Amino acid sequence: MGKAFFSFIYSRLLGWKSDVTVDYPDKCVICAAPHTSNWDLLLGKLFCATQGKKVCFMMKKEWFFFPLGMAFRAMGGIAVDRQRKGSLVDQMVGRFARSRQFYLAITPEGTRKANPDWKKGFYYIAFEARVPVLLIGIDYPSRTISCNRIFVPTGDVEKDMREVKIYFTRFRGKHQDRFSTGIG
Repeated sequence: MGKAFFSFIYSRLLGWKSDVTVDYPDKCVICAAPHTSNWDLLLGKLFCATQGKKVCFMMKKEWFFFPLGMAFRAMGGIAVDRQRKGSLVDQMVGRFARSRQFYLAITPEGTRKANPDWKKGFYYIAFEARVPVLLIGIDYPSRTISCNRIFVPTGDVEKDMREVKIYFTRFRGKHQDRFSTGIG
């Protein structure tokens, strides 16, 4: 199915807009926030499809039961076993190294509840894989998904994470009380 089909659903049927001012690199980690609803996955996938991008995402393996697992894999889902030995960061870095083009979307909150202590996995994956981070914000009040910033991790985790969180303070999730950057 083409971009026109997904654009029709995203824009015409659902009434969402896109604000894209940066080009997608061939490989990147996509940091998407706020993540306050299960609808965020569907909207994010539709947004990426309107951009002509097949984006993968990680989700806990418990969601990959039949028949949902088949659907999630077809959508680009990567099942994550939190009990498995080995570094998920290393696995994803390897995937970037083997791929000519790879987009991996991660929600830094790690939950759909307010969590000011964001997970740093997206950061470490991007830093170790030497790929940029594309910051994509979901704003429910304006029904807009924005892609306005490419961020290159410097290795100064605390400084960089603060900068990322500041970027996302302007976006409002479906349930705003479930979103926190921990910034002032």
